[in-house]
Amino acid sequence: MNYRRLSSAAVLGGVVIVVGLVLLARTTGVYDTGPLLRYVPSLFVLVGLYALVASGFRNLTGPVLVVLAAGTWQLVALGVVEGSAVIDLWPVLVILLGVSIALGQVRPRAVGSEGDYLNSFALFGGVERRATSPTFRRADLTALFGGTTLDLRDVEREPGSEPVRVNATVLFGAAEIVAPREWNVRMDALPILGGVEDSRLRADRDGRHEAIDLVVNGFVAFGGIELKD
Repeated sequence: MNYRRLSSAAVLGGVVIVVGLVLLARTTGVYDTGPLLRYVPSLFVLVGLYALVASGFRNLTGPVLVVLAAGTWQLVALGVVEGSAVIDLWPVLVILLGVSIALGQVRPRAVGSEGDYLNSFALFGGVERRATSPTFRRADLTALFGGTTLDLRDVEREPGSEPVRVNATVLFGAAEIVAPREWNVRMDALPILGGVEDSRLRADRDGRHEAIDLVVNGFVAFGGIELKD
């Protein structure tokens, strides 16, 4: 029997539901969940770790930031560190975000032809890229206060080949990925106050296959990642 792995967004939604139920039990007087609420940050640490492992450690920026922020929140909730000290050190998160983005731009990629890989970086503007190689395999998209679009309609998929992998990091912006309607896509980006959506029209199931053609990993905050056809 085949089991479909939960996406990071689904896990995050489940955690939010659990937190909501705990809050509801407290506000309605059903049960005093005050002690349990102290450990809510640990749930978000688990979400970040799950997203990190689920992406095969390809998606680092979002999960690492979530783990660090939630872990620090948990230490404050338990009284291990003072909240004032954390406030003074919050720029460290900005530094880590910058380091993660920089490493994503210079990290080595697998050996292959130049057309197998694309890198798109949008800052306060828009960037559109088109993959024209039939053997295209991977892309890194970064949008900071801007937008980026990746068109994959010219990519040819061979039976049994590895899926195309796109890693997207979006902060206060948007990333759009254009893919054929008949492709099977796994959306596994982690949204924090953002959205991840496959808005393609549904294709006829008769001509489709079960193999995954495209995997979208990444992190989005105050923005969106959208798949179009």
